[in-house]
Amino acid sequence: MSFIKKPSVHHPKLPKNKLGLTRRDYEGALSTLCAGCGHDSVSSAIIEACFNLSIPAHKLAKLSGIGCSSKTPTYFLNKSHGFNSVHGRMPSVATGANLANRDLYYLGVSGDGDTASIGLGQFCHVIRRRLNMLYIVDNNGTYGLTKGQFSATNDKNSKSKKGEDNPFESIDLAALAIQLGAGFVARSFSGDKDQLIPLMTAALSYKGFAFIDIVSPCVTFNNHKQSTKSYEYFRDHNEALGYLDFIPEKEEITIEYEEGTSKEVQIHDGSKMILHKLDKDHNPYSRTNSLKVLNETQEDGKIVTGIIYLDKNEADLHDVINSNKKPLNTLRENDLCPGSKGLEYVNDNFR
Repeated sequence: MSFIKKPSVHHPKLPKNKLGLTRRDYEGALSTLCAGCGHDSVSSAIIEACFNLSIPAHKLAKLSGIGCSSKTPTYFLNKSHGFNSVHGRMPSVATGANLANRDLYYLGVSGDGDTASIGLGQFCHVIRRRLNMLYIVDNNGTYGLTKGQFSATNDKNSKSKKGEDNPFESIDLAALAIQLGAGFVARSFSGDKDQLIPLMTAALSYKGFAFIDIVSPCVTFNNHKQSTKSYEYFRDHNEALGYLDFIPEKEEITIEYEEGTSKEVQIHDGSKMILHKLDKDHNPYSRTNSLKVLNETQEDGKIVTGIIYLDKNEADLHDVINSNKKPLNTLRENDLCPGSKGLEYVNDNFR
């Protein structure tokens, strides 16, 4: 399907943003992902958020690693800067690009394998550096490109599609991001556009490192009854839940539910998972409280969604290292050569 071009025609009365652009101007190529993949909903939310913010395409750089999720930048903002890096190395590329040009929006899209396994060290250090970017993880708990092996975010004692047990503890990327100093940490569900779009809009507007962990079920390899990403374990908590959506086969999963409530979502094969949307009374400004919320909801068998932690006084990497305020490609000879007085000042500091 990648050879099929998306039709250029559109309705003449499509809404326009402050730049006079329509939503279609922020789209990319036709998706080649599996029908019903949650990643396509994430791409749609990115398009909507960038459209709402009236971001010029040339002012945004999209970066990715390797995996199903890392294919998705092809499907949005086809006129933006882009770099598809090697496996797990997207944060290094993002750091170099950001240091060279601080004036762009930086949007990194990764997966649970690309981030929590081979790229975990890179993920940790890009948070420590407080890079000014939005880092998105499409989290499905499985390696979709290599036929469904467990990723590091898959829960202990869950089973693969072939019936194999996962003997290892999972990595909670949201909790890790908070512990390492991320200033904006959120979690959402790929099908909840009413929550996801505002979260992305806020994260793109945030100065500092913003991280969104998005539960995005794999409809091909990790939607069976024994998978804890479908959370059969949570069926013991049915009495505390609302209604159950019916999802036709091979259709994207979308849900609507109120803040402070839980919703049981049925995956394509009939297995279920529970989402819990944070209450308005949640205090996201306390790192300790945010980690407590994550731990308590995990013990209760829920996936907490919404803004989990927010640092209102976050500084980005350029503030920390006091870098030049101009993009490097705009510097001229006079900027790069400080002259004899500048050299004397530098030498005096070493005397």
